[in-house]
Amino acid sequence: MSDAKVTSMPRRFLRKITPRHETLRSHRLLKPFARFFGDPRLWSLQRRTVAPAFGAGLAICFVPLPIHIPLAALTAIFCRIHIPTIMLTLMIMNPLTFVPLFLLAHKIGVVVTGAPETPFHFQMSWNWLRDGLGQSWKPFLVGCAVTGALLGLVGYALLDVAWRYGVRKRYRERAGAATSKSGAID
Repeated sequence: MSDAKVTSMPRRFLRKITPRHETLRSHRLLKPFARFFGDPRLWSLQRRTVAPAFGAGLAICFVPLPIHIPLAALTAIFCRIHIPTIMLTLMIMNPLTFVPLFLLAHKIGVVVTGAPETPFHFQMSWNWLRDGLGQSWKPFLVGCAVTGALLGLVGYALLDVAWRYGVRKRYRERAGAATSKSGAID
C-alpha cells in the first residue's frame, strides 16, 4: 500500500460514514436547523475545523447531564467546527467508560477544591441522582469542569500539532521525491 493511500484513508473513511448535508437538511426533525447545515466549515476536513471539534468533544464528554449530543451539535453549529468529529469524540463517554471517567473527575475535584475525601458510590438510578451526591456535588462538578477543560485543551493541542507534523512530513517527502526524480533525469 502506498503512502498516499495510507495518509488519505482516514479522510476517505470519514467521508464514507458522514451523512451529506443535503440528507440532514431534508430530515424532518432537523428542518429548523437546515440553514446551518449548508456551511462548508461544518463538513470540511481541515485542521482548523477538526482539531477544535475534537477538543470541544472531549470537553463536552464531562458534562454530567445526558445532553451531550444536542450540546455538541449546537457547539459545532455556532463555532463552525466539524460536526462528524465532535460527534465521534462523544463516543469516548460510553457505558463502559463513564464511571471511571467521572470517578477521575471527582478525584480531581477533591484535589482542586480541597474538600474532604468522601466515598463516591455511583448507582444508575434516579434516587442516586437526586440524593446520592450529597456532600460530593461540589468536588464532582468542579472536577468535571476542570477535567473537561483540560482534556479539551490538551486534545485540541495534540491533534493540531500532530496534524501540522503530518502535513510538513508529507510536504518534505513530496519535495524530496521530486528532487530525486529531477536529479535522476538530468
